[in-house]
Amino acid sequence: MPTRLRPERLGYLAELHASLNRQTVPWEAVLVLDGADPARLPEPIAADARIRVVDLPRPVGAAAARNLGLRTVRTQFVCYSDDDDLLPADSLAVRHQRITETGLGWVAGWIADLHPDGATTVWRCPTPPGVHQPGDVTGYWASPEAQIPLSQTMLLAHTELVVAAGGHGGLPQGEDFILVNGVTNLAPGELLPHVVYHYRQHPAQMTAGGATFLELEGPAREFAFRHGRELRSALKRARTYGLESVA
Repeated sequence: MPTRLRPERLGYLAELHASLNRQTVPWEAVLVLDGADPARLPEPIAADARIRVVDLPRPVGAAAARNLGLRTVRTQFVCYSDDDDLLPADSLAVRHQRITETGLGWVAGWIADLHPDGATTVWRCPTPPGVHQPGDVTGYWASPEAQIPLSQTMLLAHTELVVAAGGHGGLPQGEDFILVNGVTNLAPGELLPHVVYHYRQHPAQMTAGGATFLELEGPAREFAFRHGRELRSALKRARTYGLESVA
């Protein structure tokens, strides 16, 4: 969980912590302070032994913060959350149960937008529910401008798989697209028709940055879109070459 501990988001972070406390399976969390002052960390979070704080000496951005946090993960599986969102009480359990009983590389669930009045709206991504082989998810991203096939916060994956995929890409935004490309092209997985993440809608969202955010959205999407397709093609060629070599 990357955070800059911005005052307007501290209440959201406290609510995220509360949602973690409602999970029904054991967990550890890595909270990455992206150049933030540790003194601003809410006391209940600072006192929670299950939360490991990674204190970066300067801001590095969301992608690098997540990757520097990933290096400290000690659990078999990993998932991501932003500091202003919430996890339903069965978020970890439903994905953990499925990934352990199937042996798949990743398991994802749906996202629901969480509105200020508490209402939720489920986002049904282009990828349909069910099991997907490596490369399938990339095919559900029709163009750089189209809806992304999956969101990174939907995923629970083997930690070693996420590391092998390179974590979050070196982009100022849209780095999560690179993570999804890597994980879903390297291993089979499953999308469950079950909400596992609440994406909070509010004025201080990082993606609500107006013109500044939009300046690089197009180029970031173009690179991520090409990355997914080139990675799928390269892995397909590698598998074909391996079979031909054996023959």
